[in-house]
Amino acid sequence: MIRCSVLVALLAAVCVATVSGGQTAAVKSDQQILIQLEHDWDAAFRRRDVAFIAGILAEEFVATYGDGTRGDRDEELSRAATFDQQIDSSTLDEFIVKIYGDTAVVWMSQHLLGPSKGKPLAVTFRYVDVFVFRDGRWQCVASQSTRVAA
Repeated sequence: MIRCSVLVALLAAVCVATVSGGQTAAVKSDQQILIQLEHDWDAAFRRRDVAFIAGILAEEFVATYGDGTRGDRDEELSRAATFDQQIDSSTLDEFIVKIYGDTAVVWMSQHLLGPSKGKPLAVTFRYVDVFVFRDGRWQCVASQSTRVAA
């Protein structure tokens, strides 16, 4: 019995030493994960990484674009695959992330810089993205973009 108690004490000490040995992994909050997901989605769109975007979009995804039209998941993936505009810079900021159980809403701004007809162009969009947490990951079910008037 004493041998078992000593063994348990040694195992507990090893576990404590391993955890406190300076190898602490930073745990990200859902807000941080969603903000990173938005950044990754933006970068994937510009490099036409359809496979990555397909992993973010839920099967029932619906987008409402800046011109008022709507598109489903297939439309969004098609837009990503055929994206051919030169973007010199894309910056995301002004994040507001609210979590409601297994649902999250992300509000953000996107600032794009790039040429248009030989001249520099700066455009800002505001987004509202709705995510659900399922199958161990956040999936976007809805997105709406609005172009901010210059």
